[in-house]
Parts: sequence; structure tokens; C-alpha cells
Amino acid sequence: MDKNEVKIKTSIGGQALIEGIMMRGPVRTAMTVRRPDGTTVTEVTDTVTVARGIKKVPVLRGIFAFAESMIQGYKSLMRSAELAFPEDTPEAVQDGGQAAGAEPTAEDEQTGTAPAAEAAADIKAEPSAESEAEAAADIKAEADSVTDAAPAAEPAPGPEAEKKKEKETSGALTSGQMTAVMIIGVVLGFALAIFLFKFLPESIYQLLLKLFPGMDGNTYGHSLLRAALTGLLKVMILVGYMAAVSLMKDIRRTFSYHGAEHKTIFCYEKGLELTVDNVRAQRRFHPRCGTSFLILSVLVSIFVTMFIPAKLVDNNLLNVLARTGIGLLLLPITMGLGYELIRLAGRHDNAFMRVVSAPGMWLQRITTREPDDGMIECAIASIKEVIPGDGSDRI
Repeated sequence: MDKNEVKIKTSIGGQALIEGIMMRGPVRTAMTVRRPDGTTVTEVTDTVTVARGIKKVPVLRGIFAFAESMIQGYKSLMRSAELAFPEDTPEAVQDGGQAAGAEPTAEDEQTGTAPAAEAAADIKAEPSAESEAEAAADIKAEADSVTDAAPAAEPAPGPEAEKKKEKETSGALTSGQMTAVMIIGVVLGFALAIFLFKFLPESIYQLLLKLFPGMDGNTYGHSLLRAALTGLLKVMILVGYMAAVSLMKDIRRTFSYHGAEHKTIFCYEKGLELTVDNVRAQRRFHPRCGTSFLILSVLVSIFVTMFIPAKLVDNNLLNVLARTGIGLLLLPITMGLGYELIRLAGRHDNAFMRVVSAPGMWLQRITTREPDDGMIECAIASIKEVIPGDGSDRI
């Protein structure tokens, strides 16, 4: 058997996180994140999947699978941020605020016995000309007064305590506020996607009609031309967007974790021992990648939207809005068909599927980078937790 030949096809997939990797198997989902001190933490949960009946329905199963991956992926991403940067989370801020200035022990603060005992010892050590009974009474009275005053005698907070307290009171978010922030982030993300890949291509095409009036018409040929050109614009916007974000240092590091995820899955599919050396030797472009799904969905949208009339209404702005709205309504079908193509690409390796996979494999040259050993270790730790013992991940 050729060393590059895949022995098994697995349904296990993954996602690059902030300083970590999530692997999703048929039974368990695991994420491993590297903390600032260099240690790693792995969390394992049960995999939530759609009903078995839906899994058997082509196209429809892709819609549900996409929704599942989005929800799980976003949760894992937020959790990885908490683990990778614990000092920035509300819980860490609150803990830090409580720890600062907590020099007396909890027992001391509750009872005040430690300061009182020290005061009593000092009093005992002082020489006195009074009788033993009067000295004992004085000691008891002074000890009682110190005990009563002890809880109020807190140490003056230092500069660090002041900073943490300020963070706690002004910067910390409640769980409800964090949920609201996440929801707003998702809504804004979808709004940006709609603008970039729906509204903007249609608007650009509408401007091209003014430059080239011969393109304006309402025949099937005009619909096909509009679908092809707007699809090409979507591909250009997607590639440009990916290339632009890859210039960011943090994104490049995430793309390296993405490469570690692909290499580790390839190592497992080839039946090799999951070691750093074996994983590093694998290629980083995988046909079942989410990047491939994105560009395939864009290409599928060309065939889906070619049946939409090029001109729905005479008003240019209303025509753009109408075609954008219809495109959104057809989005589930587009995603479902894209999922089926990715599924076929994962199952089969022939000339036709290599052609289908080629655009996604090319785009992965931007969205994946070579990982370091620490990133590979995270990927190995995650995939080991989700490999089922009964082979139920085979496809």
C-alpha cells in the first residue's frame, strides 16, 4: 500500500479555535486548548446530532448539519477564548478582585481571633505592677475591644488591588450580558455575510448594466449570464476576504491550528500511530474542509440562481433587493447541495471528485498553514478522545 493512501474514511471533523482545536466524532466532541502557561486542557462533551431520519434525507440533512456545526463551533470558539485568556474573563476578574487584599485568612476575618491573640500576647509581655487579677482583667478587656474592632480593620488595598477592583466594577460582564454580546456578534456576522455575498454582487452587476447596456435583458440567457457573473464576484470577494484576514497575526496562528487539524485527521485515516512526527508528515489540504464547503456553496449558488429572472422589477434598487431576498430563501438548498458534494468528496477519490474538490483545496492554501509541534499535540489530544471503539465513524 502506498504510504499516501488513505486506509479508512472517517466522519470525524474538526475546527481550529483560539489556541486550540475542536474535534467532533459520532459520539463525543472534544476540544483541547493551550493555556498561557504552556499547559493544555481538554474538555469532552457528548455529540449532539440530528434525528436519524433526517440523516437519511439528502440536502435536508446538510441544512441541519450546517446549523449544528455553526452552533457547536461558536460555543467551542467562545470557550477556547475563556481557557486561552482566563485573565480577560469576568470570572477571572472577580476572582482576582477577591484575592487582592485578602491577606487575612477567611477564619481570621470571620472571628477576628488572630489579631486579638497577637494583641493579648503583646499585653501579656508588658511588665505590670498591678495584681495578677487586675492584669488579667485588663488583658481580657483589651482583647475584647480588639476582637470587636478586627472585622473593620481591613488592610489598605495596594495598586494592583485597586486596578482589579476597578475592572471588577466597570469591565466585568454578567452571563446574561455575555450571551447578549454573543447573539449580537452572530447577527452582525450574518448581516455582513448577506451584504458581502448577496447584496454587493447584485449591486455591482447592476452597475455593470449601465456600462454595458447589451447585458440588460430578461431572457434565460440574461439570467444565466447574471448568475455566472454574480457567482464569479462572490468567489472573488470570498478569496479576497480570506487573503485579507490572513494578514492578521492572530488569524495566521488560527490557520496553523487549522492545518494541524487536517494533518491529524489524515494521519488517523491512514492508520498511522498518532504521533507528532507522523502527523507533521501529512498534507494539510483535506477535501472535507469547511473552506471547501464555503466555495462549493458559492459555486452551487450559480446553478441555483440561474433560474431567477434577471429582471424581477424595473426599479434597479428594488430588483437588487428582490434578487437578494430570493437568494436568501434559496440559501438552505444551496447549503444542502454543497454539503452533499462535500460528503461525496469525503467518500470517493476519482477524477470527477478531484475536479469538484479542486477550488476548495486551492483556497485551503490561504486558510491553512503549517503548524508547530504544540499545535499538533492539541490536535492529537482532541482526536484521541473522539475516536469510537466500535468504528462507527467510518463512512
